[in-house]
Amino acid sequence: MQPNEQIQAQLQGLASYLTGRRTAILDRWSIAMRFDTQLATHSSLSRSQLYDHIPGILDAFERQFNAHDLAGQVRASAEQRESGAGHGVHRWQQGYKLREVMREWRHLHLCLQEELEHYSSTELDLVPETMVIARRALAMLCSDGVSDSAAQYAELQQAEAASRVRDLHLALAQLKDLDQRRVEVLREAAHDLRGNVGVVKNVTAVLNHISASDEMRAECTAILQSSVASLHAMLDDLMSLARLEAGLEFKEIVAFDATELVTKMCAALQSSAKERSLFLKTEGPERLFVNGDFVKTQRIIQNLVLNALKYTERGGVIVTWADDPTHDTDRWVLCVQDTGPGFLMSAVTPFARVLKSATEQSHVAEANSSESSQTTDPVQPAATLPALSNQRSSEQPVGEGIGRLIVKRLCDLLDASLELETEIGRGTTFRVIFPKFYET
Repeated sequence: MQPNEQIQAQLQGLASYLTGRRTAILDRWSIAMRFDTQLATHSSLSRSQLYDHIPGILDAFERQFNAHDLAGQVRASAEQRESGAGHGVHRWQQGYKLREVMREWRHLHLCLQEELEHYSSTELDLVPETMVIARRALAMLCSDGVSDSAAQYAELQQAEAASRVRDLHLALAQLKDLDQRRVEVLREAAHDLRGNVGVVKNVTAVLNHISASDEMRAECTAILQSSVASLHAMLDDLMSLARLEAGLEFKEIVAFDATELVTKMCAALQSSAKERSLFLKTEGPERLFVNGDFVKTQRIIQNLVLNALKYTERGGVIVTWADDPTHDTDRWVLCVQDTGPGFLMSAVTPFARVLKSATEQSHVAEANSSESSQTTDPVQPAATLPALSNQRSSEQPVGEGIGRLIVKRLCDLLDASLELETEIGRGTTFRVIFPKFYET
Protein backbone atom coordinates (compact mmCIF):
# COMPACT_ATOMS: atom_id res chain seq x y z
CA MET A 1 0.00 0.00 0.00
CA GLN A 2 1.30 3.43 -0.93
CA PRO A 3 2.01 5.86 1.95
CA ASN A 4 -0.82 8.21 0.91
CA GLU A 5 -3.25 5.31 0.66
CA GLN A 6 -2.15 4.06 4.07
CA ILE A 7 -2.66 7.50 5.63
CA GLN A 8 -6.12 7.75 4.02
CA ALA A 9 -7.07 4.33 5.34
CA GLN A 10 -5.90 5.24 8.84
CA LEU A 11 -7.84 8.54 8.74
CA GLN A 12 -10.97 6.60 7.75
CA GLY A 13 -10.31 4.26 10.67
CA LEU A 14 -10.07 7.29 12.94
CA ALA A 15 -13.40 8.57 11.58
CA SER A 16 -15.03 5.20 12.35
CA TYR A 17 -13.54 5.28 15.84
CA LEU A 18 -14.91 8.78 16.51
CA THR A 19 -18.34 7.75 15.21
CA GLY A 20 -18.39 4.84 17.65
CA ARG A 21 -17.34 7.13 20.47
CA ARG A 22 -19.97 9.82 19.68
CA THR A 23 -22.15 9.23 22.74
CA ALA A 24 -19.14 9.10 25.07
CA ILE A 25 -17.73 12.32 23.56
CA LEU A 26 -21.01 14.20 24.02
CA ASP A 27 -21.46 12.89 27.57
CA ARG A 28 -17.92 13.86 28.56
CA TRP A 29 -18.40 17.28 26.98
CA SER A 30 -21.65 17.95 28.89
CA ILE A 31 -20.08 16.76 32.18
CA ALA A 32 -17.08 19.05 31.66
CA MET A 33 -19.42 22.02 31.21
CA ARG A 34 -21.49 21.04 34.23
CA PHE A 35 -18.42 21.34 36.44
CA ASP A 36 -17.24 24.58 34.83
CA THR A 37 -18.10 27.32 37.36
CA GLN A 38 -17.94 29.97 34.63
CA LEU A 39 -20.80 28.37 32.71
CA ALA A 40 -24.38 28.84 33.91
CA THR A 41 -26.79 29.21 30.98
CA HIS A 42 -26.45 25.61 29.80
CA SER A 43 -28.08 24.30 33.00
CA SER A 44 -31.50 25.57 31.83
CA LEU A 45 -31.32 23.72 28.49
CA SER A 46 -32.66 20.29 27.63
CA ARG A 47 -30.26 17.64 26.35
CA SER A 48 -31.21 18.26 22.71
CA GLN A 49 -30.93 22.03 23.15
CA LEU A 50 -27.53 21.62 24.78
CA TYR A 51 -26.12 19.44 22.00
CA ASP A 52 -27.67 21.73 19.36
CA HIS A 53 -25.38 21.74 16.26
CA ILE A 54 -22.54 19.81 17.90
CA PRO A 55 -23.49 16.39 16.40
CA GLY A 56 -23.58 18.00 12.93
CA ILE A 57 -20.19 19.58 13.58
CA LEU A 58 -18.75 16.18 14.54
CA ASP A 59 -20.31 14.59 11.45
CA ALA A 60 -18.59 17.12 9.21
CA PHE A 61 -15.33 16.68 11.12
CA GLU A 62 -15.41 12.92 10.53
CA ARG A 63 -16.34 13.36 6.86
CA GLN A 64 -13.10 15.23 6.33
CA PHE A 65 -11.20 12.05 7.27
CA ASN A 66 -13.43 9.93 5.02
CA ALA A 67 -13.06 12.24 2.01
CA HIS A 68 -11.16 10.63 -0.90
CA ASP A 69 -10.12 13.88 -2.53
CA LEU A 70 -9.54 17.54 -1.84
CA ALA A 71 -12.99 18.56 -3.07
CA GLY A 72 -14.60 16.26 -0.51
CA GLN A 73 -12.48 17.71 2.25
CA VAL A 74 -13.43 21.25 1.23
CA ARG A 75 -17.14 20.37 1.25
CA ALA A 76 -16.86 18.75 4.66
CA SER A 77 -14.96 21.76 6.01
CA ALA A 78 -17.62 24.14 4.67
CA GLU A 79 -20.40 22.08 6.30
CA GLN A 80 -18.42 22.07 9.53
CA ARG A 81 -18.09 25.87 9.52
CA GLU A 82 -21.77 26.32 8.63
CA SER A 83 -22.81 24.14 11.56
CA GLY A 84 -20.42 26.04 13.82
CA ALA A 85 -21.91 29.38 12.79
CA GLY A 86 -25.42 28.01 13.33
CA HIS A 87 -24.39 26.88 16.78
CA GLY A 88 -23.27 30.41 17.60
CA VAL A 89 -26.59 31.86 16.43
CA HIS A 90 -28.57 29.41 18.57
CA ARG A 91 -26.45 30.13 21.60
CA TRP A 92 -27.14 33.85 21.11
CA GLN A 93 -30.86 33.13 20.95
CA GLN A 94 -30.60 30.97 24.09
CA GLY A 95 -29.04 33.83 26.03
CA TYR A 96 -25.40 32.68 26.10
CA LYS A 97 -22.63 35.18 26.58
CA LEU A 98 -19.85 35.05 24.02
CA ARG A 99 -17.40 33.92 26.70
CA GLU A 100 -19.63 30.94 27.49
CA VAL A 101 -19.71 29.88 23.83
CA MET A 102 -15.92 30.03 23.63
CA ARG A 103 -15.58 27.90 26.77
CA GLU A 104 -17.93 25.34 25.20
CA TRP A 105 -15.56 25.10 22.23
CA ARG A 106 -12.63 24.79 24.64
CA HIS A 107 -14.23 21.78 26.36
CA LEU A 108 -15.07 20.19 23.01
CA HIS A 109 -11.47 20.67 21.88
CA LEU A 110 -10.15 18.97 25.01
CA CYS A 111 -12.60 16.06 24.70
CA LEU A 112 -11.66 15.42 21.06
CA GLN A 113 -7.96 15.86 21.84
CA GLU A 114 -8.23 13.10 24.44
CA GLU A 115 -9.94 10.84 21.92
CA LEU A 116 -7.19 11.44 19.36
CA GLU A 117 -4.48 10.67 21.91
CA HIS A 118 -6.27 7.50 23.01
CA TYR A 119 -6.62 6.35 19.40
CA SER A 120 -2.95 7.12 18.76
CA SER A 121 -1.84 5.09 21.77
CA THR A 122 -3.89 2.03 20.81
CA GLU A 123 -3.09 1.94 17.09
CA LEU A 124 0.63 1.12 17.14
CA ASP A 125 1.07 0.95 13.35
CA LEU A 126 -0.08 4.51 12.71
CA VAL A 127 1.93 6.55 10.30
CA PRO A 128 3.07 9.72 12.14
CA GLU A 129 1.67 11.88 9.36
CA THR A 130 -1.82 10.52 10.10
CA MET A 131 -2.02 12.08 13.56
CA VAL A 132 -0.39 15.29 12.32
CA ILE A 133 -3.25 15.67 9.84
CA ALA A 134 -5.83 14.74 12.50
CA ARG A 135 -4.49 17.22 15.08
CA ARG A 136 -4.31 19.96 12.47
CA ALA A 137 -7.93 19.28 11.49
CA LEU A 138 -8.96 19.41 15.15
CA ALA A 139 -7.18 22.74 15.65
CA MET A 140 -8.91 24.17 12.59
CA LEU A 141 -12.27 22.80 13.75
CA CYS A 142 -12.12 24.57 17.10
CA SER A 143 -10.44 27.76 15.92
CA ASP A 144 -12.99 28.12 13.10
CA GLY A 145 -15.80 27.40 15.56
CA VAL A 146 -14.63 30.11 17.93
CA SER A 147 -14.03 32.67 15.18
CA ASP A 148 -17.33 31.92 13.41
CA SER A 149 -19.26 32.10 16.69
CA ALA A 150 -17.59 35.42 17.52
CA ALA A 151 -18.39 36.74 14.03
CA GLN A 152 -22.03 35.69 14.39
CA TYR A 153 -22.24 37.39 17.76
CA ALA A 154 -20.77 40.58 16.33
CA GLU A 155 -23.26 40.57 13.44
CA LEU A 156 -26.19 39.89 15.74
CA GLN A 157 -25.12 42.61 18.13
CA GLN A 158 -24.81 45.06 15.26
CA ALA A 159 -28.23 44.05 13.94
CA GLU A 160 -29.75 44.43 17.40
CA ALA A 161 -28.07 47.80 17.86
CA ALA A 162 -29.34 48.93 14.45
CA SER A 163 -32.83 47.76 15.39
CA ARG A 164 -32.67 49.72 18.61
CA VAL A 165 -31.56 52.81 16.72
CA ARG A 166 -34.51 52.40 14.32
CA ASP A 167 -36.86 51.94 17.26
CA LEU A 168 -35.41 55.04 18.91
CA HIS A 169 -35.85 57.10 15.73
CA LEU A 170 -39.43 55.86 15.44
CA ALA A 171 -40.12 56.63 19.09
CA LEU A 172 -38.67 60.12 18.69
CA ALA A 173 -40.77 60.70 15.56
CA GLN A 174 -43.88 59.52 17.40
CA LEU A 175 -43.02 61.73 20.36
CA LYS A 176 -42.57 64.71 18.05
CA ASP A 177 -45.90 63.96 16.39
CA LEU A 178 -47.56 63.63 19.79
CA ASP A 179 -46.09 66.95 20.90
CA GLN A 180 -47.39 68.59 17.73
CA ARG A 181 -50.85 67.18 18.37
CA ARG A 182 -50.78 68.41 21.96
CA VAL A 183 -49.70 71.86 20.84
CA GLU A 184 -52.59 71.90 18.36
CA VAL A 185 -55.09 70.80 21.02
CA LEU A 186 -53.83 73.38 23.48
CA ARG A 187 -53.94 76.04 20.77
CA GLU A 188 -57.56 75.18 20.05
CA ALA A 189 -58.39 75.09 23.75
CA ALA A 190 -56.75 78.47 24.30
CA HIS A 191 -58.65 79.86 21.30
CA ASP A 192 -61.95 78.51 22.60
CA LEU A 193 -61.29 79.70 26.12
CA ARG A 194 -60.38 83.15 24.82
CA GLY A 195 -63.59 83.22 22.81
CA ASN A 196 -65.73 82.32 25.81
CA VAL A 197 -63.87 84.74 28.06
CA GLY A 198 -64.46 87.41 25.41
CA VAL A 199 -68.18 86.64 25.50
CA VAL A 200 -68.18 86.94 29.28
CA LYS A 201 -66.33 90.24 29.02
CA ASN A 202 -68.79 91.67 26.46
CA VAL A 203 -71.84 90.50 28.36
CA THR A 204 -70.47 91.90 31.59
CA ALA A 205 -69.94 95.22 29.86
CA VAL A 206 -73.55 95.22 28.67
CA LEU A 207 -74.84 94.34 32.15
CA ASN A 208 -72.82 97.19 33.62
CA HIS A 209 -74.14 99.63 31.03
CA ILE A 210 -76.67 101.95 32.61
CA SER A 211 -78.85 102.21 29.48
CA ALA A 212 -79.29 98.46 29.03
CA SER A 213 -82.94 97.44 29.05
CA ASP A 214 -84.32 94.72 31.30
CA GLU A 215 -84.86 92.55 28.25
CA MET A 216 -81.25 93.01 27.19
CA ARG A 217 -80.05 92.30 30.72
CA ALA A 218 -82.07 89.07 30.85
CA GLU A 219 -80.66 87.97 27.51
CA CYS A 220 -77.13 88.82 28.60
CA THR A 221 -77.59 86.96 31.88
CA ALA A 222 -78.64 83.83 29.98
CA ILE A 223 -75.65 84.18 27.65
CA LEU A 224 -73.35 84.71 30.63
CA GLN A 225 -74.64 81.56 32.34
CA SER A 226 -74.20 79.58 29.13
CA SER A 227 -70.63 80.84 28.64
CA VAL A 228 -69.64 80.10 32.23
CA ALA A 229 -71.08 76.61 31.90
CA SER A 230 -69.12 76.15 28.66
CA LEU A 231 -65.91 77.32 30.36
CA HIS A 232 -66.52 74.91 33.24
CA ALA A 233 -67.11 72.01 30.85
CA MET A 234 -63.99 72.88 28.86
CA LEU A 235 -61.85 72.96 32.00
CA ASP A 236 -63.30 69.61 33.05
CA ASP A 237 -62.36 68.24 29.63
CA LEU A 238 -58.82 69.54 29.99
CA MET A 239 -58.52 67.85 33.38
CA SER A 240 -59.88 64.59 31.98
CA LEU A 241 -57.48 64.71 29.06
CA ALA A 242 -54.56 65.41 31.40
CA ARG A 243 -55.47 62.39 33.56
CA LEU A 244 -55.76 60.13 30.53
CA GLU A 245 -52.45 61.21 29.04
CA ALA A 246 -50.74 60.92 32.45
CA GLY A 247 -51.89 57.30 32.73
CA LEU A 248 -54.04 57.98 35.79
CA GLU A 249 -57.16 56.35 34.33
CA PHE A 250 -57.58 52.56 34.50
CA LYS A 251 -60.01 49.99 33.12
CA GLU A 252 -62.67 48.75 35.52
CA ILE A 253 -64.24 45.80 33.69
CA VAL A 254 -67.78 44.73 34.51
CA ALA A 255 -70.55 42.93 32.63
CA PHE A 256 -73.38 45.11 31.32
CA ASP A 257 -76.06 45.34 28.64
CA ALA A 258 -74.81 47.69 25.91
CA THR A 259 -78.36 48.11 24.61
CA GLU A 260 -79.58 49.36 27.98
CA LEU A 261 -76.63 51.74 28.31
CA VAL A 262 -77.02 53.28 24.83
CA THR A 263 -80.80 53.63 24.99
CA LYS A 264 -80.74 55.26 28.42
CA MET A 265 -78.01 57.68 27.38
CA CYS A 266 -79.88 58.68 24.22
CA ALA A 267 -83.16 59.04 26.14
CA ALA A 268 -81.43 61.44 28.52
CA LEU A 269 -80.13 63.46 25.55
CA GLN A 270 -83.48 63.72 23.74
CA SER A 271 -84.09 67.13 25.31
CA SER A 272 -80.83 68.43 23.78
CA ALA A 273 -82.02 67.24 20.36
CA LYS A 274 -85.45 68.83 20.75
CA GLU A 275 -83.91 72.17 21.71
CA ARG A 276 -82.26 72.25 18.27
CA SER A 277 -85.30 70.76 16.47
CA LEU A 278 -83.31 67.61 15.60
CA PHE A 279 -84.18 63.95 15.78
CA LEU A 280 -82.18 61.47 17.84
CA LYS A 281 -82.87 57.88 16.78
CA THR A 282 -81.50 54.61 18.11
CA GLU A 283 -81.25 51.27 16.33
CA GLY A 284 -79.87 48.07 17.81
CA PRO A 285 -80.65 44.61 19.19
CA GLU A 286 -82.94 44.20 22.19
CA ARG A 287 -80.06 42.87 24.25
CA LEU A 288 -76.28 42.97 23.78
CA PHE A 289 -74.38 41.71 26.80
CA VAL A 290 -70.72 42.66 26.88
CA ASN A 291 -67.82 43.11 29.26
CA GLY A 292 -66.18 46.51 29.50
CA ASP A 293 -65.72 49.67 31.49
CA PHE A 294 -69.29 50.90 31.97
CA VAL A 295 -68.42 54.45 33.01
CA LYS A 296 -65.82 55.10 30.29
CA THR A 297 -68.05 53.58 27.61
CA GLN A 298 -70.80 55.92 28.83
CA ARG A 299 -68.43 58.88 28.50
CA ILE A 300 -67.58 57.90 24.93
CA ILE A 301 -71.26 57.66 23.97
CA GLN A 302 -72.11 60.95 25.65
CA ASN A 303 -69.27 62.85 24.02
CA LEU A 304 -69.99 61.52 20.55
CA VAL A 305 -73.75 62.12 20.69
CA LEU A 306 -73.57 65.56 22.29
CA ASN A 307 -71.06 66.82 19.75
CA ALA A 308 -73.02 65.32 16.85
CA LEU A 309 -76.13 67.17 18.08
CA LYS A 310 -74.22 70.36 18.72
CA TYR A 311 -72.94 70.71 15.18
CA THR A 312 -75.86 69.32 13.22
CA GLU A 313 -78.12 72.10 11.96
CA ARG A 314 -80.80 70.10 10.12
CA GLY A 315 -81.98 66.53 10.34
CA GLY A 316 -80.52 64.71 13.31
CA VAL A 317 -78.39 61.93 14.70
CA ILE A 318 -78.73 58.15 14.44
CA VAL A 319 -77.02 55.97 17.05
CA THR A 320 -76.64 52.27 16.19
CA TRP A 321 -74.95 49.35 17.93
CA ALA A 322 -74.55 45.65 17.14
CA ASP A 323 -72.11 42.75 16.96
CA ASP A 324 -69.32 43.59 14.54
CA PRO A 325 -70.06 41.75 11.26
CA THR A 326 -66.80 42.80 9.58
CA HIS A 327 -64.42 41.53 12.26
CA ASP A 328 -65.63 38.76 14.60
CA THR A 329 -68.18 37.97 17.28
CA ASP A 330 -65.75 39.03 20.01
CA ARG A 331 -66.29 42.72 19.20
CA TRP A 332 -69.26 45.07 19.06
CA VAL A 333 -69.71 48.33 17.21
CA LEU A 334 -71.17 51.69 18.19
CA CYS A 335 -71.90 54.19 15.37
CA VAL A 336 -72.91 57.83 15.80
CA GLN A 337 -74.00 59.26 12.45
CA ASP A 338 -75.21 62.81 11.88
CA THR A 339 -76.74 64.68 8.94
CA GLY A 340 -74.47 67.69 9.36
CA PRO A 341 -72.49 69.48 6.67
CA GLY A 342 -69.42 67.25 6.84
CA PHE A 343 -66.03 68.80 6.25
CA LEU A 344 -63.02 68.89 3.98
CA MET A 345 -60.01 67.00 5.36
CA SER A 346 -57.75 69.87 4.29
CA ALA A 347 -59.57 72.11 6.74
CA VAL A 348 -58.95 70.03 9.89
CA THR A 349 -56.12 69.20 12.24
CA PRO A 350 -53.42 66.57 11.67
CA PHE A 351 -55.07 64.18 14.14
CA ALA A 352 -58.31 64.12 12.18
CA ARG A 353 -56.47 63.59 8.90
CA VAL A 354 -54.51 60.67 10.37
CA LEU A 355 -57.68 59.13 11.77
CA LYS A 356 -59.50 59.57 8.47
CA SER A 357 -56.60 58.04 6.51
CA ALA A 358 -56.40 55.06 8.86
CA THR A 359 -60.14 54.48 8.55
CA GLU A 360 -60.03 54.59 4.74
CA GLN A 361 -57.14 52.12 4.64
CA SER A 362 -58.99 49.66 6.88
CA HIS A 363 -62.18 49.91 4.81
CA VAL A 364 -60.95 50.15 1.23
CA ALA A 365 -63.65 47.79 0.03
CA GLU A 366 -66.52 49.49 1.90
CA ALA A 367 -68.88 52.00 0.28
CA ASN A 368 -68.95 55.48 1.71
CA SER A 369 -72.44 55.00 3.08
CA SER A 370 -71.45 55.92 6.64
CA GLU A 371 -70.05 59.35 7.25
CA SER A 372 -68.03 60.20 10.30
CA SER A 373 -68.82 63.07 12.61
CA GLN A 374 -65.95 65.44 13.23
CA THR A 375 -66.97 67.97 15.84
CA THR A 376 -65.28 70.52 18.01
CA ASP A 377 -65.97 73.28 20.39
CA PRO A 378 -66.62 76.39 18.29
CA VAL A 379 -64.47 79.48 18.49
CA GLN A 380 -66.86 82.34 19.15
CA PRO A 381 -66.03 85.89 18.10
CA ALA A 382 -66.28 88.35 20.99
CA ALA A 383 -66.88 91.67 19.23
CA THR A 384 -70.69 91.90 19.45
CA LEU A 385 -73.52 90.06 21.11
CA PRO A 386 -75.13 88.81 17.86
CA ALA A 387 -71.85 87.06 17.00
CA LEU A 388 -72.47 84.63 19.88
CA SER A 389 -74.63 82.44 17.65
CA ASN A 390 -73.39 78.86 17.35
CA GLN A 391 -74.28 78.51 13.70
CA ARG A 392 -71.49 77.48 11.32
CA SER A 393 -71.25 76.95 7.59
CA SER A 394 -70.07 73.77 5.92
CA GLU A 395 -66.94 75.55 4.76
CA GLN A 396 -65.86 76.63 8.21
CA PRO A 397 -62.60 74.92 9.29
CA VAL A 398 -63.20 72.47 12.09
CA GLY A 399 -60.71 71.41 14.77
CA GLU A 400 -60.82 68.04 16.46
CA GLY A 401 -61.72 69.56 19.85
CA ILE A 402 -60.70 68.33 23.26
CA GLY A 403 -63.82 66.17 23.46
CA ARG A 404 -62.76 64.24 20.36
CA LEU A 405 -59.28 63.66 21.74
CA ILE A 406 -60.75 62.45 25.02
CA VAL A 407 -62.82 59.93 23.06
CA LYS A 408 -59.67 58.76 21.27
CA ARG A 409 -57.75 58.39 24.55
CA LEU A 410 -60.64 56.50 26.14
CA CYS A 411 -60.75 54.17 23.12
CA ASP A 412 -57.02 53.55 23.46
CA LEU A 413 -57.48 52.73 27.13
CA LEU A 414 -60.33 50.30 26.38
CA ASP A 415 -58.48 48.63 23.46
CA ALA A 416 -61.18 49.92 21.13
CA SER A 417 -60.60 51.26 17.63
CA LEU A 418 -62.01 54.61 16.48
CA GLU A 419 -62.91 55.09 12.82
CA LEU A 420 -63.97 58.23 11.00
CA GLU A 421 -65.86 58.81 7.75
CA THR A 422 -67.09 62.14 6.39
CA GLU A 423 -68.39 63.73 3.22
CA ILE A 424 -69.20 67.35 2.50
CA GLY A 425 -72.96 67.92 2.53
CA ARG A 426 -73.83 64.38 3.64
CA GLY A 427 -72.75 64.23 7.27
CA THR A 428 -70.20 62.44 9.39
CA THR A 429 -69.91 59.21 11.38
CA PHE A 430 -67.77 58.01 14.24
CA ARG A 431 -67.52 54.23 14.55
CA VAL A 432 -66.13 52.69 17.76
CA ILE A 433 -65.28 48.98 17.74
CA PHE A 434 -65.15 47.64 21.30
CA PRO A 435 -63.92 44.25 22.56
CA LYS A 436 -66.76 42.22 24.05
CA PHE A 437 -64.45 40.48 26.51
CA TYR A 438 -61.26 41.37 28.35
CA GLU A 439 -58.66 39.09 29.86
CA THR A 440 -58.56 39.33 33.63
